[in-house]
Amino acid sequence: MILKPSRIGVSSEELSVRSLINFIIELQNLFDYIGKYLLSVDETITVAESVTSGFLQFSFSQMKEASKFFKGGVTAYTLDEKVSLLNVDEAEASACDCVSPHISETMALNVSKLFKTDWSIAVTGYATPVPESKQRLFAYFSIVYKGRVILSEKLDLHSRTKQVNAQLYYTEFILGCFKLELDKHAEKRSESMN
Repeated sequence: MILKPSRIGVSSEELSVRSLINFIIELQNLFDYIGKYLLSVDETITVAESVTSGFLQFSFSQMKEASKFFKGGVTAYTLDEKVSLLNVDEAEASACDCVSPHISETMALNVSKLFKTDWSIAVTGYATPVPESKQRLFAYFSIVYKGRVILSEKLDLHSRTKQVNAQLYYTEFILGCFKLELDKHAEKRSESMN
């Protein structure tokens, strides 16, 4: 038997508030870790995003002393902007509605070149079900370090996920993956020093 929130003494609104508070706490932990790490190694980052509509850039701006490592970003929502600002191939982007692993990788590589940063993150995908996505929600994201793609993944969400929740989930997941890549980077640095 599944208990409904009201049957266990907690309303669904209270559960939503608790979930939001936990989400914010987890996000703040990611912000603290990422910011401290980038400061400690004196490395920089930039972002190119589409589906997250600036949430990644906002997240980096919330990190302590962000101006020392976050150089900025580009929110390129349309094909024309992805082509003109991020040098995405127009024919390729047009064929896949700007949503593919290669488009994400190209965005990440080129935003890193544009801002001259050590790290970059890019994401493109769908936050609402549309015919082009076959009514599914998914995104491709890529992480680049020193001109090389080190992670390129797809993230799927339930098709009934609300748009803003989809954007927040994508953002948190990508930041979590970035933290894991920073952990790997720290291990390699430590091994090379020994």
